[in-house]
Amino acid sequence: MGLGREEEVEIRKPPIFRPGERVRAKRMVKNDGTYPRKEIGEPLVQKGDTGYVRDIGTFLQMFYVYAVEWPERGTIVGMRGKELISLDREAEAAAAAAEALDEAVEPAE
Repeated sequence: MGLGREEEVEIRKPPIFRPGERVRAKRMVKNDGTYPRKEIGEPLVQKGDTGYVRDIGTFLQMFYVYAVEWPERGTIVGMRGKELISLDREAEAAAAAAEALDEAVEPAE
């Protein structure tokens, strides 16, 4: 009988994001008391903010935590993968799709 809160052990798979990757926040993140010099409940990251993954760590030997630098806010905040979306891979996927389309349209000699 489970508690209904079990989650997959993320660290069995490679990390979703790489250091240096540009990401966007999917949701607002508030200080839960672990961020210094900020009040509890104070927003640290707003939905839609753009930042860069600086480092990857783990939490409870189960989850990846991405240290994300938010230049507009001047902060570095630990984020879970489910709270982020890659902006670099969107660009890479679009470039790959455009290249594939170009190859498909070019006439064969």
